[in-house]
Amino acid sequence: MNIIYLHGFQSSALSIKGQQLNHYCQQYPAYKVHLPDLNMPPQQVFDAISSLIEQFDDVVLVGSSLGGFYATQLVAKYGVPAVLINPAMRPWQLFRDLFGVEQIPYKVNEHWTLDDAQLDHLERIAVPFVQDADKILVLLQQGDEVLDYREAQRYYSAAAHTSLIMIEMHGNHAMENFADKIPMLLEFLSYSLK
Repeated sequence: MNIIYLHGFQSSALSIKGQQLNHYCQQYPAYKVHLPDLNMPPQQVFDAISSLIEQFDDVVLVGSSLGGFYATQLVAKYGVPAVLINPAMRPWQLFRDLFGVEQIPYKVNEHWTLDDAQLDHLERIAVPFVQDADKILVLLQQGDEVLDYREAQRYYSAAAHTSLIMIEMHGNHAMENFADKIPMLLEFLSYSLK
C-alpha cells in the first residue's frame, strides 16, 4: 500500500503526524509512506499529488487540515481511500478570515505567495458533496482551536453521501493523540482498497 500523507498549511513533509505515520509503517514492508512537500500553490499541489497517484498502485491518502481538503477533492477524482484529520472545509474563507484583506497576498515562503486567484481556485474545485464517501474516514476533535469540527461533521454526514466519522471530545487541531490511531486508520485504508 502506498500511503501519501498530505500535510496542512504552513506545515511540511517533516510534520509530526507524517513522521509518526512513517515511523510506524517502517515496521511493515506492506506499507510505503510518501511525504511530499505541499508548500506551493494549490494547482501545483494537485498536479504533483495526481502524478503520484497515477504512478503507484494501491494508493491511499491521509490528509490533515488543508491536506484533508486536498484529499477530499482527490478522492472525488480518483476514487482512492482516504483518512482525514480535522479537515479544512472552506480553506478560501478560512485564509481570508485568518489573514484579512490587508495581508493577502500572503507570503507563505520564498517560493509561494498565496493570493486571491488561488483562493478563488480552491473554491471552484471544491466538490459540493462527498464522492466515494464510503472510502473516507474522518477524524475530528471538538477541541480544534482552528476549525469548527461541526462544519466537517455536517459535510461528511450528509444524507446519501455519509462517510465514517469519529468525533472525540476535547483534543486540538494538531490531534496530538494521532499516533494511537494509526493501527485503526491503516485497517480502514486496507479494507477500503479491496
